[in-house]
Amino acid sequence: MHRIAHAISALPDNPAQSARIVVNGVIGVCDPLGGLYLPDLGTLVVSDLHLEKGSAFARRGMMLPPYDTLATLRILDAVISRHNPKTVISLGDNFHDRVGSALMPELFRGMIETMARGREWIWINGNHDPDGTTALPGASMDELIHCGLIFRHEPGLNATAGEIAGHLHPSATVRRREKYMRRACFATDGRRLIMPAFGVTTGGLDLRHQAMRGLFDHQSLIAHMLGRDRIYSVRFANLLG
Repeated sequence: MHRIAHAISALPDNPAQSARIVVNGVIGVCDPLGGLYLPDLGTLVVSDLHLEKGSAFARRGMMLPPYDTLATLRILDAVISRHNPKTVISLGDNFHDRVGSALMPELFRGMIETMARGREWIWINGNHDPDGTTALPGASMDELIHCGLIFRHEPGLNATAGEIAGHLHPSATVRRREKYMRRACFATDGRRLIMPAFGVTTGGLDLRHQAMRGLFDHQSLIAHMLGRDRIYSVRFANLLG
C-alpha cells in the first residue's frame, strides 16, 4: 500500500535507502519503489506493470478499483524522474491482456509518451501480452541480450548467468519488532535476478513457494524487500516460510 501512497504524494528527495547489488558482474540499484537501475548502462528496469488490469476485469464483468493504471504510471514517472535513465526496459505483462494497450485511454497513453520522450523504450513481451504493444513509443521483443545480461519475462528452468526476469512476482516475509512484514522483493543470488511486480494491484508469490524451487542458490539468495522509503535486504535463511 505504501507504493499507492507514493502515487498521490511527492517523491522523497533522498533515495539513499536503495540497495546496491551485482548481477553477473553488472552493478544494479534496487529502488524502494520497485525499479532496478543499472547505472553503468543508464538503464531502468521494471516488470509486470499489468496496466489496464481493472479495465480487463471490467470487460469480464468483475469490478476492481479503477485507479490501477494511473497509480502505476505515477510511480513509474517518479522512478524515472529519480534516475533519469537513457533506456527503460519493461519485462513483460506490461498490460494485463492482449488488447490493453489498444484500448488504453489517451490520458495514460500521453503519460507514457511523455516519459519515453528522449529515451529508448523496450517492451518485453509477457504471457499476458504476447503480441506486444499498440501505438506506443518503443520496440517490442521477446527478450533482449545486452552487456552480459538477458532481459526476459519468464525465468528459465536452468540458471542462466545474467538473467533478469519477472513473471513470478516474488515476495518475502520476515519478523521485525514482534511484527510480521510481508513485502514484494527483488530476489537475487548474484547470478540471476527476479524482479518484483511493479503494478499496484498485482499479488506476490513467496520465495519459498514450490514455483521458485531450483531457480536460485539458496546459500547466496537475498530478498531485497520493498519498504516505505528503503530496501530491507534479508538472506533466504532468515525468511519465514
